[in-house]
Amino acid sequence: MNAFVDKVVYDFLPRLGIAILVFIIGYVVIRLVLRLLNKPGKSDRISPTVRSFFNALLKVVLLVFLIITCLSIIGVPMASMITALGATGVAISLAVKDSLANLCGGFLIILTKPFKVGDYVECDGVAGTVAEINTIHTRLLTPDNKTIYIPNGQVTTAQIVNFTEQENRRLDLEFGISYENDFEKAKRIIREIVEKHPLTVKDPAPVVRLGRHDASALVIVVRVWVAKDSYWDLNYDLVEQVKVAFDENEISIPFNQLDVHVVSHKENG
Repeated sequence: MNAFVDKVVYDFLPRLGIAILVFIIGYVVIRLVLRLLNKPGKSDRISPTVRSFFNALLKVVLLVFLIITCLSIIGVPMASMITALGATGVAISLAVKDSLANLCGGFLIILTKPFKVGDYVECDGVAGTVAEINTIHTRLLTPDNKTIYIPNGQVTTAQIVNFTEQENRRLDLEFGISYENDFEKAKRIIREIVEKHPLTVKDPAPVVRLGRHDASALVIVVRVWVAKDSYWDLNYDLVEQVKVAFDENEISIPFNQLDVHVVSHKENG
């Protein structure tokens, strides 16, 4: 009994104290290293997406190394530890295969770069601005300020539409006018508004053409290029300005209507 107490007091407890001290110091050092890596000016050339992802990964790796070091100080046999970690790793990998798929998906996103933080994307049926890409999921912010978390494994297999990767976008609008109106006049009015607007990109030139004959309207289509950050501003401006100009020129915007013809049959008598 005395030998056991002596072993605990003179062998295990000092080792445990040293291991705790090493863990505290190591944890502080890890935080300092991560803070230095994120210091302004040190990583400005690295994209926020890559920096956020590898910071999270580096933190996990360093913490695992620190824990193993502390366990070895306590006296846990490394060979047994490695064997146990291997068996545990297999069991965990089977239990968390979805998380591993998300981790691999995060690597693929970093390597292929279908989008970056700040891009407006549509992915897996939802759309929003990319706020964060971490080891497990991608976080989107919708225009009405909702937060959507999409697992990275799901992102890599989904169709992704990036609305802001290119500098310019094409704005497509349609304006319906009555069959009784002069569509050439309507085209001239729309073209003048489009070409005078300061947000309109001049090259490629805007397109204003009669697009189709609907059941109750002639539809004039507008194709105009605009800088990605001004897309919605130009959209709302053109819709409003065309409505005002149509009213001033007595060009009507028709609504769906149905003509009913009543035929009376007279009985022979």
